[in-house]
Amino acid sequence: MKHVIALVGRPNVGKSTLYNRLTKTRDALVADMPGLTRDRRYGRAELEGREFIVIDTGGLTGGDGIDAYIASQAKLAMEEADAILFLVDGREGLCAGDEDIARQLRMLNKPVFLTVNKTERQDKSLAGAEFHALGLGMPHGISSSHGEGISSLLDEVFAQLPAVEEEPESDVETGAKVAVIGRPNVGKSTLVNRLLGEDRVLAFDMPGTTRDSIHIPFEYEDAQYTLIDTAGVRRKGRIDDKVEKFSVIKTLAAIEESNVVILVLDAKQGISTQDAHLLGYAVEAGRALLIAVNKWDGMDPREKEKIKNDLERKLSFVDYASVHFISALHGSGVGKLMGVVKHAYQNANKTFQTNLLTRILEDAVDSFQPPLVNGRRIKLRYAHQGGKNPPIIVVHGNQTDKVPESYARYLERIFRKVLRLDATPIRMEFRSGENPYKSGRRNQLSDREMAKQRQLALTRMHKKKKGGDKPRRKG
Repeated sequence: MKHVIALVGRPNVGKSTLYNRLTKTRDALVADMPGLTRDRRYGRAELEGREFIVIDTGGLTGGDGIDAYIASQAKLAMEEADAILFLVDGREGLCAGDEDIARQLRMLNKPVFLTVNKTERQDKSLAGAEFHALGLGMPHGISSSHGEGISSLLDEVFAQLPAVEEEPESDVETGAKVAVIGRPNVGKSTLVNRLLGEDRVLAFDMPGTTRDSIHIPFEYEDAQYTLIDTAGVRRKGRIDDKVEKFSVIKTLAAIEESNVVILVLDAKQGISTQDAHLLGYAVEAGRALLIAVNKWDGMDPREKEKIKNDLERKLSFVDYASVHFISALHGSGVGKLMGVVKHAYQNANKTFQTNLLTRILEDAVDSFQPPLVNGRRIKLRYAHQGGKNPPIIVVHGNQTDKVPESYARYLERIFRKVLRLDATPIRMEFRSGENPYKSGRRNQLSDREMAKQRQLALTRMHKKKKGGDKPRRKG
């Protein structure tokens, strides 16, 4: 087991900057504004051969509403931690908010290390002098942004923690990554909490509650998965906040790195152009796709029928997607989602034999021939698998660069139907063999043929020196 260290403190004291420094990543959003981090984020850290788990938490303010939810997430992190780094701001000095947090930490009966951040270009002992009043021991002056004082701080942390046995290196993969995407306030975080069976991420009735992409490992039917809760994505024209722009980038990056995408729609708001854009991005990334129509409970039959018709009409370009009608708040329909995720992930990573794919191609061509191009029929000869996640089927033949998009879609539907590849896209690639009679192409001669060519050239040169052959007489 690795030690767990939690980072706590008021908003904007540098917790996320220290998290990124310890994990050697840029996973946590960092900006000069308070309240940016809201959920707790876990990361693997290593410093001078010591490995541990670090938890980034939201800023504690003591307020109500969403601040109370952020505080509950931070409290869970403190309960899980073996040690706590209590960050305070060395530039602002001691304030009432620090004293309130110190009172809570003294009741936990856990090692707490008072960490005075932002002390670059300052005398560390002078910068931490006023924080002695908190009664949490000797202050440790550091600079998260410059990396000063962190190593000596961790030396003292690990000196007070019991030794742990080294874990053997695991060869087990982390499994499928599942990104939950959608517009703001459609119930993404509520769905993630329902799937996990705990209040792991903030779920609050306010658009934009989630600002970062949170990766959460968990296990389902003896298989490892990682759920990624993402920030809601609005129309580009409505995004004017710098932090929200970074949140959108994080969401799109989560789609790229995922294996399966769950798009959450709000049944009461209907399907918007932004939903179609998000779907298009998932399709371009080649990700297996589920559509979860949330807040389905309480709708009358006419509204339900309208939503189903809209789905068929507006989302026809992703007809392979698996559609589910759920209530994340009450749990109805959610129980089947992970089973479908598992099935979609398996479909996206299947392996197929060349002879099977070629046989499917031949049957498809026999049923519906490719069109003529300049009086010549496009010939498709054989197919093989070119990749996974998504499955790539490579078709070889002549004039394949002239295959119409409609015929490519026809082949895609045939392959999906025969191979039973639902909930995952298929990518078709067409390749033409080289024409042996193409202008400018020269045959490769063997060594024997080349020697014969040289001998003939020498003979012609010898005859030319002697005046060549005498012309024959006529008659």
